[in-house]
Amino acid sequence: MSLTAPGPAASRRAFLKLSVATLAVVAAAPGLLVGLTHPAEAAPLTIEAIKKAGVVRVGVEAAYRPFTFREGSAIVGYDVDLAKELFAPLGVKVELIDTAWAGVIPALYAGNFDLIMTSLTYTKERIAKVGYSIPYAEATQEMLVRASDAGTIKSLDGMAGKILGVKLGSAGDTMKTALQDKLKADTGKGFSEIKTYDDHPAAYMALAQGSVDGVINSLATLTQVVKDAPGKYAIVRDIGPRNWAGIGTRKEDVDLIAYLDERINALKANGEIYKLQEKWFGVRMQLADKIPTFS
Repeated sequence: MSLTAPGPAASRRAFLKLSVATLAVVAAAPGLLVGLTHPAEAAPLTIEAIKKAGVVRVGVEAAYRPFTFREGSAIVGYDVDLAKELFAPLGVKVELIDTAWAGVIPALYAGNFDLIMTSLTYTKERIAKVGYSIPYAEATQEMLVRASDAGTIKSLDGMAGKILGVKLGSAGDTMKTALQDKLKADTGKGFSEIKTYDDHPAAYMALAQGSVDGVINSLATLTQVVKDAPGKYAIVRDIGPRNWAGIGTRKEDVDLIAYLDERINALKANGEIYKLQEKWFGVRMQLADKIPTFS
């Protein structure tokens, strides 16, 4: 099965480190859904139609490691490999459409591509507008610690009396009060201090220098930090509430959604999806069996 990647990268994801679940809300990309109304339904896209066309078009943003990103002229990443596996039984070509993330949902309904990947996280607003597959990637907020502290900071409880670092305006910043309350309730002692930074790299530097003891960010992003500095950092799991990413389609494309769900379940059953996660993230993700619900 061949892959094509037309066009240069359209934009960098504006909400790269902000679009993951928090304890109270799920942060959505600025402007992604503002003013978007559901257009009149077009004819549903069926699996038979995809087979007849001989191609499935996947909308991505090739600037979000390790989901989809460029190596030279090629788009590579977890989503690229997964797309191959998902559509292999159909014998069709996978065409990657590099697009601006801020307009990805309108572009889907405009017919620019057939589905959306690149870690489209679940939010209440998106679920109202977009058809979704079951989860194929985790999008939870977790905590980075120094590798030397991994033996003592094994959960949020290990941060009692220690200093937490967050990026201003990030999901971690939104979570900090709830995390503090949970820590106090569970251990009788909260963080000794919460320090705020203008960006995550500054927080990581503070962690390396000992100014903070843990930094909150999305699991996918933290796996890249660990990969880029072997032996320096470790990730503490189960910090934030579970959230995931699914594959987005138009609401009416129920045949495609059913196919994607079937294939994701098959790749979970045979372990192939976890092999891809270990290849690209260095961890095996915890995947829910159903789309999350929002009250």
